[in-house]
Amino acid sequence: MAIGLNNLKAPEGATHKKKRIGRGPGSGLGKTSGRGNKGQKSRSGYSAKRGFEGGQMPLHRRLPKRGFTNIFKREWAEVNLERLGELFEADAIVTPEALVEKGLVRKSLQRSIAILGNGELSKGLTISAHRFTASARQKIEAAGGKVDVISAKPSE
Repeated sequence: MAIGLNNLKAPEGATHKKKRIGRGPGSGLGKTSGRGNKGQKSRSGYSAKRGFEGGQMPLHRRLPKRGFTNIFKREWAEVNLERLGELFEADAIVTPEALVEKGLVRKSLQRSIAILGNGELSKGLTISAHRFTASARQKIEAAGGKVDVISAKPSE
């Protein structure tokens, strides 16, 4: 027999009969339909709000508030020198766009890149970034490279 859309059937035991509640005492789900007796939870349309504790002051409102969020905080994309040495050839010009292209920095953080001095740098690279640590600047210049600081305002 060929299988077609007209004779498809779920395998044995894969489906269950629908629970018919409120259909008399013989069904085992008559009268209160498995909802217990009276009260808010037995009514139709009931759904508890998140954190609701029966009218008692909920936990999230009993606990004190702490701290604050600085709306002027600036997130920096940090890149170590050793990663630059691995991914770029000698005498290459390293720009924020090149760092995004190589997958070192997310596109959203392209406007705030900090170069850190972890690892060694043996190639002379011209690196353009928004911030350099003192050790990074020293290692880049010692390897025969150049440091180019990009000035960018946080509002840009």
